Amino acid sequence: MSTKRYNKVLSFVVIAAVAVLSVINTNAASAKNPKVLVFGLSAAFAHTSIPAGMAAIQKLGKENNFDCVLTFDADDFNDANLKQFAAVIFVSTTGDFFKTDAQKDALKKFIQKGGGYVGIHAATDAMKQWQWYGDLSGGYFKQHPMGTPVETIDVVDKTSNATKFLPARWERKDEWYAFTYQPKDVHVLLNLDESSAPAGTYDGRSAGASMGKDHPLAWWHDFDGGRAFYTALGHTEASYVEPLFLQHLEAGIEYAMGRKKMQ
Repeated sequence: MSTKRYNKVLSFVVIAAVAVLSVINTNAASAKNPKVLVFGLSAAFAHTSIPAGMAAIQKLGKENNFDCVLTFDADDFNDANLKQFAAVIFVSTTGDFFKTDAQKDALKKFIQKGGGYVGIHAATDAMKQWQWYGDLSGGYFKQHPMGTPVETIDVVDKTSNATKFLPARWERKDEWYAFTYQPKDVHVLLNLDESSAPAGTYDGRSAGASMGKDHPLAWWHDFDGGRAFYTALGHTEASYVEPLFLQHLEAGIEYAMGRKKMQ
């Protein structure tokens, strides 16, 4: 299936899921709630977990009093539209999803005016010819080991709202991203313990997925006038019903919206 057709299918699935959630939760959205734009466009590899991720964020919004607008349309990144949002959330967006300078400029101005950004998993596998975006997200995806092995995450910062509820050693199953450069001037929250991986995980074709002892997985930073939070977790559909991951993600969204400090 082509990426274009796959995105259309994803859009239909997400809209249907959101409709169900709206029926389940009959509370009227408050006009005072902050709004976030949840973006799920794949211009390259399309993750099958995107619908689950977008629906989970919609549910988090209903539970935590922020409103969501879901989109697969890069044209929604324009000055007039973005001014209504407190933050934008990129759910495993891949490839060069912005095709015009106007779309890039709209995101840049949004951040510079105090807006927030949340990147989830493959959001770093995108816009690799645009260094400003790499600096916003905190790095670019390089490689991952084959499959989704169970590994252990070390919680680097136990005082952050996005981590203080986590066990010091957090074992989970995911797709473990490595990055072309380690984040600079960011507050690292989580670090992957590669030694916890099954034997052979970082051998052969997967050798390039190793970053050694310093293998960050989640971070935040104030950037260019705004706020940015990134988590490399969230490859699997199961992530989006996992309470600890959802609490981690929700704290990042709160920070990006400017409603709560990260620490």
